[in-house]
Amino acid sequence: MHGVKLFTGAAVSVLLLALAGPTPALADTIEAALVRAYQNNPQLNAQRAQVRSTDENVPQALSGYRPKVNLTVTSGNSYQDIQTQQKGAIVTTDLQPNSASLTVNQTLYNGNQTANRTRTAESQVSGSREALRSLDQSVLLSAATTYMDYLRDAATLEVQRSNVRVLEQTLKQTRDRFNVGEVTRTDVAQSEAQLAAGKTQALTAEANLNTTRAAFRRVIGNEPSNLAPGSPVDRFLPATLAAAVELGLVEHPDVTSTMYGVDVNFLQVKVAEGALLPTVSVQATVSTAYQQTFSVFRTNTASAIATASVPIFQGGAEYSLIRQSKENLAQQRLNLEKIRDQVRANVVQFWGSLQAGKAQVQSAQAQVTASEIALNGVREEAKAGQRTTLDVLNAQQALVNARVALVTAQHDRVVASYNVLAAVGRLAPQVLGLATTVYDPSVHYHQVRDSWIGVRTPDGR
Repeated sequence: MHGVKLFTGAAVSVLLLALAGPTPALADTIEAALVRAYQNNPQLNAQRAQVRSTDENVPQALSGYRPKVNLTVTSGNSYQDIQTQQKGAIVTTDLQPNSASLTVNQTLYNGNQTANRTRTAESQVSGSREALRSLDQSVLLSAATTYMDYLRDAATLEVQRSNVRVLEQTLKQTRDRFNVGEVTRTDVAQSEAQLAAGKTQALTAEANLNTTRAAFRRVIGNEPSNLAPGSPVDRFLPATLAAAVELGLVEHPDVTSTMYGVDVNFLQVKVAEGALLPTVSVQATVSTAYQQTFSVFRTNTASAIATASVPIFQGGAEYSLIRQSKENLAQQRLNLEKIRDQVRANVVQFWGSLQAGKAQVQSAQAQVTASEIALNGVREEAKAGQRTTLDVLNAQQALVNARVALVTAQHDRVVASYNVLAAVGRLAPQVLGLATTVYDPSVHYHQVRDSWIGVRTPDGR
């Protein structure tokens, strides 16, 4: 029985090994799991594609600075049969008119709408990058949490299975004592009931582990096997709560993304106001035409025309659009305050959870030690007839509960550190030092920003 108890204690301490020494060779680590999630998560890859799509808003806006060139070519056959009324003569013409014209339109001024649309597109790109960074954090946090969930549930299952083995031995000993008249039938029934309850707890723990295994496969991308203990990331956190709050209000991607959203809405107001300003453009045309009439064989034409258009009244829609854009801007500014309040609350909440988690681990360790001493004492007293079988069973269950509480506390302590790091906006591969190539969205942006022509994407599609 003593050997079984030691095996249970080893299973419980599996999460603490990360703080006590190096991880086993060939073990899957939490860092490796985070790398796989960062590289292969389909939701994250889809968001990266969304950022690349948003990059294209910039060359679309920049096209307003560039000339519009059109080539028009016509060719055909023209037949005309005319009979005069006075002389009855018939005049027939059979022509093959052909023409080609090249037109170039260049906008010189449009109320700064092109400039503001370009700045709007650039802000949208920056905002989409921050949204990607926010999803990076969510995926990494989900992967770390799932990894620790599996460790917790695996250790809990081992505790419950070891408890069943102890209870089976207890029941065997109780029956042997009943056969020699040392205990009553009630003691046997109590042992049987406790064993049945222990088996139920083991089955529940196994079901929980199966659920967590499926989540591990979904989030990280592989079946869990030979997992090394996880460790907290306190070394990357600010020293104080005040510093953590200040950092979160500045660096959290939800805050920065919303700030870029404010810029976008402000520039959209300017674009709408530009519709009230004059537009100046130049159009140059060169054309040549053949056999357009019977008497003229060829005509060459060249022209350059400057046009200034001043809007006077366009039905009032432009004014409504300006007012609507201003309301959208006010709404986005209020959303920014809401996001900041939420970030501040999250930092405070998770910081408190982290501090509580540290204390809970210490308390749970003390509880396990005390429960082990109590169980050993109760067993010795039971041998001397000073304790009942129920007292031994209750002490055994108290130890099991303490070990499960320790496993949970160790899990919560590690997960809380990741939550704080995410709450301040620093849960990123660069900060964690993950062995992976960090996705750089600016590479695609610079590849397409100044593209004038071409339908193939930079990756060849």
